[in-house]
Amino acid sequence: SRIMRERLKLDLPDREIERAIVDGVVERYEREGPPLIDGAVEAVRRIARDRPVALASSAHRDVIDAALAATGLTDTFAVIVSSDEVAHGKPAPDVYLAAAERLGVDPGSCLVVEDSYNGVAAARAAGMTTVLVPNHSVPPAAGTVELADVVLARLADLDPAAVPGRVS
Repeated sequence: SRIMRERLKLDLPDREIERAIVDGVVERYEREGPPLIDGAVEAVRRIARDRPVALASSAHRDVIDAALAATGLTDTFAVIVSSDEVAHGKPAPDVYLAAAERLGVDPGSCLVVEDSYNGVAAARAAGMTTVLVPNHSVPPAAGTVELADVVLARLADLDPAAVPGRVS
């Protein structure tokens, strides 16, 4: 909000700017659906059949809820944490540590699927194993591939039991 206010020279409080952005994204998701990564919905459902899954996102909680409702995944995640709920957002590990705590599991036994440098860095800082699935429309920053434990071309290829160094 602060950056938008400064760049666009808006004379509005940050909270008003944030609310307008969040409301606009939620309305768009309700109208058109969220942008989807090929195979993501199916992969989440497949993985959630065998183990608890959490969502740890930098998005605002209203945006998360709208995306989950639009994809039919609302009841799939055992835990949902927005960076708004923790002291520091990604690349700090807070959102991932909160998700592990709420799941009741050791962070070292968690497998994180990410598509960004900040997400991979946050998961690594939390002591979690990271799988990078690059988003081809918004490629990850330089160095992300090297930081990840595993890189997959497609989310559909993810098999948590096959990731090296994982506690299943």
